Amino acid sequence: MARDLNEPFEIGGVAIPNRVTLAPLAGIGNWFFRLQARRFGAGLLTSEMISSHAIKYGNEKTCTEMLRIHPDEHPIAIQLFGEDPDAMEAAAEVVAATGADMIDLNMGCPVPKVCKTGAGAALLRDHDRAVAVKIRPGQKPGERDGVTLAKRLQDDAGVAGIGFHPRHASQAHKGIPDYDLAREVVEALDIPVTISGGLRDVETIKHVFDYTGAAAVMLARGVMGNPWLFSEVLGTRDEPPTAQEVVEELDWTMDSAVEHIGADRAGRYLRKFYPWYIERLSGGKELQDAMQRAEGVEAAREIFHSHALAHAI
Repeated sequence: MARDLNEPFEIGGVAIPNRVTLAPLAGIGNWFFRLQARRFGAGLLTSEMISSHAIKYGNEKTCTEMLRIHPDEHPIAIQLFGEDPDAMEAAAEVVAATGADMIDLNMGCPVPKVCKTGAGAALLRDHDRAVAVKIRPGQKPGERDGVTLAKRLQDDAGVAGIGFHPRHASQAHKGIPDYDLAREVVEALDIPVTISGGLRDVETIKHVFDYTGAAAVMLARGVMGNPWLFSEVLGTRDEPPTAQEVVEELDWTMDSAVEHIGADRAGRYLRKFYPWYIERLSGGKELQDAMQRAEGVEAAREIFHSHALAHAI
């Protein structure tokens, strides 16, 4: 019998209404992106990774923007990265005071500039420094540091849950995830394990959830520009969005970005969001280029709407 993704569960005593969660997405998982995921049904939200040093030393942008939590986001986890236990502890105290429901510690980021500081996936080899709790199997194929670490995090550090991405750090986000290994990790631990990696369609998501026995799934790149995937997986809709829904969703994203960071910065920031929605409307290179060159949010909106009208949407 297939397991139910709509079933509630808990991590560390925090009640989560379903088993479909939003992954931490560096440079993407801000306040309004997380709210979008919640609107479409995500049971648990996780912030983009935030520097523990930036929090400890009171960086203004970090502390005012990146630690912003909307009342509708709960339950939410704030993800920290860093290599200094003292800085991580100080940052965790600040995050707890913001009202976050959980603190997620990054041990999976494969980006070289993060790893070279001793943070992210570099912690997979430094078990005495690591304390929790989103990890990969290791840095290179064949390594199992992350698997060993997961057991130690449960037994020695007392973490409440593990987020496991079954690709090695050297693979980054490419290649086929090792779901057999993910299943092994789930079976070895007594705490909830959430699986991410390669989860871009309903069939794959349900298969991985059932096959690994994971407590939950964590959606990442598959929901960038496609928040409807949350609803499809949870069974609240059974068809892709209409063109009109795509237009309306980009409008919501534009408005939310302006509210979050102001019109000037939103105009630049949204350039990495536009391609997701353009692709859903089968927009070509000409439209992509025009949107990227647009001087501000309203100019980009006018271009996008003109394209939609021209195609009788």
